[in-house]
Amino acid sequence: MNNGINTLHSTTARDSMLHPRLPQLCQDSPALFPICISFQLALTSTVIPLFCEYFDKALRTFRSELACSKTLSDATLTSGLLLCSIGLMHGLPWTMHLEGMHRILQRDGLGVNCPPTPAFFRIHLLEVMGVMDIPCFSIGRQSPQIGIWRRYCRPAAPRYGVEPVSGLPRTLLDIFAGIGAETTEQSFWDWSGEPGSFPQCYLWEAYRLAGILALRRGNDPVSSHGNITTWRQPAKCPANTTVLISRILASIDALRLASIERPLEDAFIVNAILFPVVTAGLEVDVLCQKPDWQQLIRNSLKDSNQCDILLSLLEELWQQADPGLNVHDLARQRGIEMGLL
Repeated sequence: MNNGINTLHSTTARDSMLHPRLPQLCQDSPALFPICISFQLALTSTVIPLFCEYFDKALRTFRSELACSKTLSDATLTSGLLLCSIGLMHGLPWTMHLEGMHRILQRDGLGVNCPPTPAFFRIHLLEVMGVMDIPCFSIGRQSPQIGIWRRYCRPAAPRYGVEPVSGLPRTLLDIFAGIGAETTEQSFWDWSGEPGSFPQCYLWEAYRLAGILALRRGNDPVSSHGNITTWRQPAKCPANTTVLISRILASIDALRLASIERPLEDAFIVNAILFPVVTAGLEVDVLCQKPDWQQLIRNSLKDSNQCDILLSLLEELWQQADPGLNVHDLARQRGIEMGLL
């Protein structure tokens, strides 16, 4: 599953905590092996009979495993997160798996009676689950936000360093996780950054500014329903929307050029560009006046089924040129639930 692991990370795959543990985890979770095969097959196509066969088996085995679980082992949690990854990359329902796993985690006392120092790999799995749960990193979400990052990850993990799957600093993820609660536009504007390579800095700048756009556009009502405090009008930052989009796309273009000039430096960081690129593309009023920016987005969203689906949503928004058309409703009309990870 080497190729699959490469697509799961936005940092160097040699730093993966999953890879060395995968053989033992497959022994501990009956669902994990068919899920791994499904994930690898899905990198080519989700319509070939072999994928459908293994994915159906993976779903049935995971649901059975989850139903029989009194506690959520690392192996079962890994199975569920990989199943979510298949869904968010290919438009298949996936947030329901987060809900199912969270119910067992709650029953197990997570956040109440959990050990003061959970195992490092366990913290990693919870962080991945927490990133997946952040509402602005999904489109057409079908299950409400749980608030995993705010409620469990922030208290359990150190607030420094880069989360390896998203490729983002934990301090920046803290701000994203606070959207709908304490986060304002000024929170993103004031974020001072973290030490990193030039490509990382380009990426983080794009995310920081895209977070402001996500706040301005408001919350998806399906995603925000739940235990998060009521949505409130954010404190404004000085930059207007067109300036923010231009700076986001400039950062993405700089990242693209850096990856061409230095292909071995942060080789997997381009896996992380979906959120800022799509968020910029959702600003229909501006993009319809900027065909060159549309083309830059098209050039950025290619080489995967996930990119093809996301670009098709953007193309329809641009074609209809209706600022009132909601991308989440459009995705749900098509029966797809996407992730931007």
